[in-house]
Amino acid sequence: MRGWTVSMALVAAFAAAPAASAQDATPRTPNGRPDFSGFWSNPMRPGGPAVTVFDAEAMAPFAPGGEALFFEPRTGDPRHDEPRAFCMPSGFPSGFFGPYPIQMVQTDDWLVMVTEFQRITRLIPLDGRPHREGIEPTYYGDPVASWDGDTLVIDSRNFKRWSLDDYYYQDPTQYRMHTEDFRTIERIRYVDAGTLSYHFTVEDPRIFVEPWSEEFQMTLHPEWEAVGLYEFVCEENNRCAGGECEDP
Repeated sequence: MRGWTVSMALVAAFAAAPAASAQDATPRTPNGRPDFSGFWSNPMRPGGPAVTVFDAEAMAPFAPGGEALFFEPRTGDPRHDEPRAFCMPSGFPSGFFGPYPIQMVQTDDWLVMVTEFQRITRLIPLDGRPHREGIEPTYYGDPVASWDGDTLVIDSRNFKRWSLDDYYYQDPTQYRMHTEDFRTIERIRYVDAGTLSYHFTVEDPRIFVEPWSEEFQMTLHPEWEAVGLYEFVCEENNRCAGGECEDP
């Protein structure tokens, strides 16, 4: 009977071991929080290619007058239709979802996200502080973060009105925009040692009747560390948008 009891205890211990190993596989900072440092793919739909546009099926219905704010027709002026051709910022989330590597560097107090495209850099405090008051709206918003267990929750607001995504490459009549009331919530957690769940929520009450979300994944690429992020240089006053220059 005693031997049977010992055997059952060993079976129970081995059965619990995989779960413990999976939890232990999560890299952590000295304060015990999940550490997202490393080189990651841009957010992608599970099993899918790079994402540069949001799924219209996931979006909430338009608020009254919201559709007119969401779709802004192209004008033929490249400074409006593709401001990045003149080295204007891509903005968030558009630039973050391009098919470029993302490097994250994390300490106990800060998460730094650097996207290879335009060297977009986000400095995100992790101490749960409130948003700053009285600051100018920006292309990338004001992000602050807090922890919900092992999930990092990033709340960004205080944006300029700017493009939401790259949908105008699919349909030039539909330049999808957000307003100054735009807010995003990112929820990031480890699925396994090499995969992040990236849950993205959009709130823009002047355009949509309610918030809406999409689920993405990011994949760890330690092999990219040997090369790092490629240098991305774009200078202001580009007068040759798209490589097509007029004769002087």
